[in-house]
Amino acid sequence: MTRTLDQWLAYQDHVNVHSIELGLDRVSKVWRRMGAPAVARRVVTVGGTNGKGSTVALLEAMARAAGLRVGAFTSPHLLRYNERVRIDGAEADDAALVAAFERIEAARTAGGEPVALTYFEFGTLAALDLFARASLDLAVLEVGLGGRLDAVNIVDADVAVITTVDLDHMDWLGPDRDAIGREKAGIARPGRPAIVGEATPPAGLLAALAACGAEVERAGEAFHVQRQAPGWRWQHRDGSTMALPDPHLAAPVQYANAAAAIAALHALWRTDPALAAHDWPTAIAGGLRTAQAAARLQNLGGDPPLLVDVGHNPQAARALADWLDAQPPARVHAVYGALADKDVAGVLAALGARIDHWHLAGLDHASPRGLAVDALAARLAQTLPTARFDTHADVAAALDAARSAARPGERILAFGSFFVAGAVLGQSSRS
Repeated sequence: MTRTLDQWLAYQDHVNVHSIELGLDRVSKVWRRMGAPAVARRVVTVGGTNGKGSTVALLEAMARAAGLRVGAFTSPHLLRYNERVRIDGAEADDAALVAAFERIEAARTAGGEPVALTYFEFGTLAALDLFARASLDLAVLEVGLGGRLDAVNIVDADVAVITTVDLDHMDWLGPDRDAIGREKAGIARPGRPAIVGEATPPAGLLAALAACGAEVERAGEAFHVQRQAPGWRWQHRDGSTMALPDPHLAAPVQYANAAAAIAALHALWRTDPALAAHDWPTAIAGGLRTAQAAARLQNLGGDPPLLVDVGHNPQAARALADWLDAQPPARVHAVYGALADKDVAGVLAALGARIDHWHLAGLDHASPRGLAVDALAARLAQTLPTARFDTHADVAAALDAARSAARPGERILAFGSFFVAGAVLGQSSRS
């Protein structure tokens, strides 16, 4: 039976009853049945709580600017499933994804009892399969959840990047930063570089990296960022240094993401003569100017401007707060929705009085995990008792209300979930 891409995705959503089921046994078994080919000449895996998508985009743009053929796997998607798999800058088309799913299904069902796979595991295997057929110089793989038991971890990466560690997915990864850090350290390999993108990582992460024998390169120790006007400087402890332009991606946190991406590429080229031959300072500068990641403080224009961000946990909210603090003063209207298992109070507290009016959106119709708007309003009232807000059944209605209320010179900030960002981008593309 031939299925369309949409039919395949619906099938994957129901063939395994668990939306999340961590563990490598199932996905490894199917990958071995598919031959477990090398996915690229070199592989970088990117894990962490926040900053993964931006770091993947930066790595992809920098490496492509150097002339490398690059594959990038990210999740989740915002508007189209095809966004998850990019080869040489182009999204995989429906036919390529369908063909990959057909090969996965043949391997999954071969030899008796079918191997159960989650939706994410199907997608990971499809990306790896397509990359293996594409003759890539570099594959950049974003970890979906955690690290140690995430499906992406069936690949032994040449370099692992761990962007940040903070409180999120605590039901799956552990109750504190140390426990979560230990899980994220699982993407590192003995004797291979592990780039730690924050200067104050949890002790659990560093201990786990040391125990596995990874070569740790930590922000603030192995490599440094020095802001200057204009641009900034990246410097490594081996004496390598580059004067660079500011990232095209907005938000102060993008300097840390860019620094970690550069450290990963530096770790590759310093041991690979073929990569060392490239003009990396020029390529990195070009990648910084061109890298794009949808819904990472993406400015959709207008007056008042509409900015959309996928930030959904307190650490991401603090990054948004830092960005707002660096802007000229203006009233801010927030379009906000959340999943029920997120630290909503932590997000609200991080932004606090920087938001002049909250336009709350229910996400219960968008996801089984979505928080209904009345419950969201109750959490806002408890966390920020003096906050001004109104409530709406969905993101579209909340965005319409924000656009009606905001005046020229003010700002609209839509955030809180990939479901919020996807709805805003979808509505903006139709208007």
